[in-house]
Amino acid sequence: MHYPKIGKNVFVDGSAQVIGRVKLGDYSSVWPGCVLRADINRIVVGRYTNIQDLSLLHVETDRACIIGDYVVIGHHVILHGCTVKNQSLIGMGSVLLDGSVVGEGTILGAGSLVTQGQKLKPGALYFGSPAKFVRKLTRKEIAGLKKWALRYVCYADDHRKGQFGRLSAIP
Repeated sequence: MHYPKIGKNVFVDGSAQVIGRVKLGDYSSVWPGCVLRADINRIVVGRYTNIQDLSLLHVETDRACIIGDYVVIGHHVILHGCTVKNQSLIGMGSVLLDGSVVGEGTILGAGSLVTQGQKLKPGALYFGSPAKFVRKLTRKEIAGLKKWALRYVCYADDHRKGQFGRLSAIP
C-alpha cells in the first residue's frame, strides 16, 4: 500500500484528492478540487509550490510527474507524466503531456498545450497550442515568479488558520 508523504506546513484542501505515491514538499499547497493520482508511478511536488483549483496530476507507468520548488500551477491545469522545473509558472487551463519538460524560470501562458516530449527552454515565455517560444524573460520577470509562489504560502496559512468559512449545507 502506498500513502502520500506530506512535508511541514503543507496545505491540502479538504476537497482535493491526493492518492498513492505523492510527495508534497514543505510549504506547498493543493487547492480545492485538485486530483493528484500517483497509483502507477510517483508524483513529486517541491517546496513552496502550489497546485491551484481543479488541477489534475497523473503519471504513466514509466514516467513520474515531477514539479520543482517555487512553482505556480494555475487553475484547471493537466500535468501528465511531465516535469516542471523550479520557479516556473503554468498558466490556467494548460495541458502538459507525457515526457514534456518546462525549463527553470519559464512561464507557460494560459490555455497552452505542451506536446508529448516537448522541451521548453529555461527563462522563457511560451504560449499556444502547441506551445511556441515567444521571448526570453527578463531577470525581473523571473524573480517575480518566486514572489507569486510565496504569496500562496501566505494564502495557505490563512486557510489553515480557518480564516475562510465554508457553506457546507443550506439550512
